Amino acid sequence: MGFATFQEIGAWQRAYELKLQVQEVCQRPTFSTDQNLHSQLLDAARSGPRNIAEGFARWHHRDFARFTRIAKASEIELLNHFIEAEDSGHITKEERTTLEHAARKAIKAANGLIRFLENSPDPIQNRQAKDRQAP
Repeated sequence: MGFATFQEIGAWQRAYELKLQVQEVCQRPTFSTDQNLHSQLLDAARSGPRNIAEGFARWHHRDFARFTRIAKASEIELLNHFIEAEDSGHITKEERTTLEHAARKAIKAANGLIRFLENSPDPIQNRQAKDRQAP
């Protein structure tokens, strides 16, 4: 696949950037009165990079794609939480737009990774094919 570490994967990088933005917003004092939303935002934001990293450690692309789908679902969940955060007065409409843009970038990157994983052979298969071709 060409990645030495999970940190090199664009989908992980976008998910991590999104997580950092959400963490910054969640540090606001207004969230002290809304612990449930605070907790849900942080959990969903942390899920993206966490699941992509875990998927990277799997041997089969199918497993990696499954974990990436979980990350993507959490990123989509964040879109709903951003609406609730705006409705509750924790973020402005402009901040919601910025956060949604970051989430959509992460979702798009996850979709690209899933497509790649579904359309390429497992690393083990690549290695076995090369071994069969060796003289």
